[in-house]
Amino acid sequence: MKRWCALFFSCFLTGLVWGQNVEVSVYVSTTDEEAITGAKVSLNHAYALTELSGTAILKNISIGNHLLVVEAKGYAVYEKRIQIDGRKRHFHVKLKPEVNQLKTVEINSSAQHIRKNTDARNIEIVDQQFVQRNLDGSLMKTLDRLPGISSIGIGSGQSKPIIRGLGFNRVVVIDKGIKHEGQQWGADHGLEIDQFATGEIEIIKGPSSFVYGSDAIGGAINLKPVNVPLKQGLGGSVNLIGKTNNKHYGSSVNLFGSNEKWFFDSRATYQNYADYRVPTDKVYVYDYAVNLYNQQLRNTAGRETGLHFSTGYVGKALKTSFYASNSHAKTGFFANAHGLEPRNVDEALHDASDRDIQLPYQTVNHFKLINRTEFSHPNGKTEVELGFQHNYRQEFNRYTAHGYMPPNYPNDMTIPINLERVYDKYIYSGNVKHSFNIHKHQVQMGFNGDFQNNNISGWSFLIPAFQQLNAGVFVYDKYQVEPDLLLHAAMRYDHGFYQFEQYDDWFRSEDVVNGSMVQQYLTRARDFSRNFNSFVWSLGANYNPGKLNIKANIGKSFRMPIAKELAANGVNYHYFSYERGNENLDPEVAYQIDLGLTWTAKRWSVAVNPFYNYFTNYIYLNPTAYHDRFYGAGNQVFEYQQSRVMRYGAELKATYQWLPTLSSEFLGEYVYSEQLSGEKKGFTLPFSPAPSGLLNLTWSPKISNSISDTYFSVDYRLTAAQNNIVPPEKKTPGYQVINLQIGGSLQMNKHNIDLSLQVQNLMDTKYFNHTSFYRLIELPEASRNVVLSLKIPFKSIKKQNNQ
Repeated sequence: MKRWCALFFSCFLTGLVWGQNVEVSVYVSTTDEEAITGAKVSLNHAYALTELSGTAILKNISIGNHLLVVEAKGYAVYEKRIQIDGRKRHFHVKLKPEVNQLKTVEINSSAQHIRKNTDARNIEIVDQQFVQRNLDGSLMKTLDRLPGISSIGIGSGQSKPIIRGLGFNRVVVIDKGIKHEGQQWGADHGLEIDQFATGEIEIIKGPSSFVYGSDAIGGAINLKPVNVPLKQGLGGSVNLIGKTNNKHYGSSVNLFGSNEKWFFDSRATYQNYADYRVPTDKVYVYDYAVNLYNQQLRNTAGRETGLHFSTGYVGKALKTSFYASNSHAKTGFFANAHGLEPRNVDEALHDASDRDIQLPYQTVNHFKLINRTEFSHPNGKTEVELGFQHNYRQEFNRYTAHGYMPPNYPNDMTIPINLERVYDKYIYSGNVKHSFNIHKHQVQMGFNGDFQNNNISGWSFLIPAFQQLNAGVFVYDKYQVEPDLLLHAAMRYDHGFYQFEQYDDWFRSEDVVNGSMVQQYLTRARDFSRNFNSFVWSLGANYNPGKLNIKANIGKSFRMPIAKELAANGVNYHYFSYERGNENLDPEVAYQIDLGLTWTAKRWSVAVNPFYNYFTNYIYLNPTAYHDRFYGAGNQVFEYQQSRVMRYGAELKATYQWLPTLSSEFLGEYVYSEQLSGEKKGFTLPFSPAPSGLLNLTWSPKISNSISDTYFSVDYRLTAAQNNIVPPEKKTPGYQVINLQIGGSLQMNKHNIDLSLQVQNLMDTKYFNHTSFYRLIELPEASRNVVLSLKIPFKSIKKQNNQ
């Protein structure tokens, strides 16, 4: 009887235990233990989505055996039978990437898929392999293969970004979380970024002011740090690069090391190049014919160096990294297109060597120090980013008197005779962002701020010294309505302050005072200040039903006027113009609508991204009927004004996999802009890119076990004529260009050596890029260029075991 009673009570207690309902938590991460947000976690018929921390909470789960299924876009599906009891209620799942290879453009990792499919804005994401295959003279020239992305190029090593026809201070560049600040207001001022030192690159097409504040009215380029896997010991690589067009040679050496929690990463880059070639013997600097020796642009040689070091600690609740870098460049200006009198250039001196750098030239040094710290909480995380930058730019040129400047440079001047201009900028930046979850809401609250101190020197004047303060707060909510539907809402408030310093000429000028002619030091810039305030918002949605991805975004963005637009008063020697600022300018305000439609099938995909912008007060430089005879050497006067502007356009991206080893791709872009008011009513905006399409065909054969990732690729770019211009721009005829890419990975002594060969402008076509800095003087793009790059690792990286 006792045995029957014991058996009865045992069965009764067991039934109570198995009938209990408990709460189960599942932490989902990558194999490198990076949290995955938005993964679907299922236990039989119950499911939940992982939050920002990577954890999904499933309630009322019965104790017993269950089938655990975890799904995330871009990752292989995880399935495992698990046992849930009174103690085992917490699980950690590491998902393996499911790589989809688009050989012509990039390798899309799982994290990239999730990022693009959960953001309402249009985003392009590329990695270092894309940079390696499409390596050009600068980072932006490398990226302008992407639809909607172009660049303003000056020479072979300097360029700045244009996104959907907007550039200069309308595009923000974020480097490791901190806004990159150089002298980016000028067309001849490139980005001081070493493209070898970048990790993943995220290009946000369209206004992004609600995240990054002023200057992101046209878009943003987010340069992420190189990921150093833990537990790797020492390793590294050597990059070698050579180019035929400008006899370029360079190298970038990387050394890294890591253990379970600490890491360091270092890199040194050096590049040296000569004058670059163009497919013509003569160019016209306005009406003056300039003969080119050996089809080379005299004095466009350069030297560039970059030093980078980072170190950090990675723990469960704390991650912190320190980054230090110093970039230095010395580059010449095309001698016949810089200064007041290009006809006086000593061509014999410049043509004696194609590697020397004579006057005029510039030196730029950019030092950067950044700390990024992340604190993880049970329901979110806090991120703090602190940055310091020092940008020091010098322009050297022969002293040329104009106006009332003395014909001979005074002996008592403390400024060197060839030091034309100096821009000395110090920047202090800080960002704080807190992310947390409330039910189905993923909320981010943040602060961005920076202070700039800008000093000037040199015997020539364009903009005065000034101080600038920017501060903004924002809140961003991402609401998961259903597993396939996300809603977005964001608000931001910004305050900006300028303080300009008075600038008086160092020489006397004649002036009329009380009816009498006197000589005095004239004031070119007065002491004044401006305050700006702005409130912006954004609403968006993502809908991902199966193979279809739909995204939409509508919002308001802004941009504060820059110092040049407010206070310029001098000659721009690069444009042969006299520029005057307008201290009464209002901040630019833009309203935008962005859409995105993507269909992904087994063998093909199509993405269409249309957009519309309306500016209530776009700032532009307007040529007047006046010429400055005193300070501008007779050059035409240009003044900054504002007008209403309407813009619209679209990008198209289509891929098709014909065979396992044969694929094709089409990239297209179109932008139209029109000024709706002001003196340029009916005209477009400067540097508006022409409609363009790129057709690619890639063959990726498997040659042998020792040669992998082989590709043979051809790009055919067709660009239409740009007849929609704004004076003093010139119409640009259409053109066709063919580029080739060949590459692969060769295994030698357990090392994979990556080899990339490009032939740019295969047919040596003479064509003009409408967004080029030199388009105004009828200067064509570079001649045929063969680019060879090689990446040799020091040590093979050990693959981590996936769970």
